[in-house]
Amino acid sequence: MKLVYICSPYAGDIESNVRFAKAACRYAADQGCAPVAIHLMYPRILDDSIPAQREIGIRMGLRVLASCDELWICGSRISHGMSCEIAEAERLGIPIRNISAELIQGGRHMKSYDSIERALMPEEAPSPGMKLLL
Repeated sequence: MKLVYICSPYAGDIESNVRFAKAACRYAADQGCAPVAIHLMYPRILDDSIPAQREIGIRMGLRVLASCDELWICGSRISHGMSCEIAEAERLGIPIRNISAELIQGGRHMKSYDSIERALMPEEAPSPGMKLLL
């Protein structure tokens, strides 16, 4: 199973960008890959609005990228953080794929996350037998 680094925007319309990154992860999982979306994890422990913490997050993400089999550029907009990730993937010789927003949003990927987010309150956890891919 390929480990793929999901490269998509975070800053700006964060809510929409997070929803898109989740859909991109679901798309990758549906393709038989194991997605890694650092921008869905690190902003939970670091404050992206503090430049020093943002820089730490980018550096940690680049370290994770070094362990991935591919980098997937998701969508057409390239943010500053994404450009750092793309440059590092090129430097390391990690294959880069462009995945269009239409391809990601064309299936059930966006809808499945919307329904999951509505179905589970933030303080609720899935039951032990429930399989949930995020």
